[in-house]
Amino acid sequence: MVNGRIPSVFSKTYVTPRRPYEKARLDQELKIIGEYGLRNKREVWRVKYTLAKIRKAARELLTLEEKDPKRLFEGNALLRRLVRIGVLDEGRMKLDYVLGLKIEDFLERRLQTQVFKLGLAKSIHHARVLIRQRHIRCPDDT
Repeated sequence: MVNGRIPSVFSKTYVTPRRPYEKARLDQELKIIGEYGLRNKREVWRVKYTLAKIRKAARELLTLEEKDPKRLFEGNALLRRLVRIGVLDEGRMKLDYVLGLKIEDFLERRLQTQVFKLGLAKSIHHARVLIRQRHIRCPDDT
C-alpha cells in the first residue's frame, strides 16, 4: 500500500497480434483504420478483443444443453446487451448469430461513425475532431 491507498488493478483492454509482421493482417488493419477514422492499431485491437470475449462467451454457452438454466439466463443477458448497444438486431436474437458478428458491426456503432454517416461532419476525421472538441456529445455526457 502506498499512501494508505489500495492499488487499482486494471485488466488489459486489448491483445497484440501473435505475428507482428503478417502482411494480410497489417493491410486489413490499415484499411479499417482509414475507413473508420481510428487513431492507431490499438483501437482496432481493442474492438477485436471485445468481440473475441463476446464470441468466446457465446461458444461456451452453445456447448451447454438447450434447456440448461445457465445457458438460458446468461445467453439472454448477452443477447439483450448486444441488442441494447445496437450490434445485433431484434430479429437475430440467437447465440448462433453472435458467432457471425464482425469488427465492422461494432465500429459502425461508434459515435464518430454515426456523426459522419448522418452528414454532420465533412469527413470521418472531422467527426472525430467535433467529438473531441465537444461540439457533438452523447445525451448522457455532461
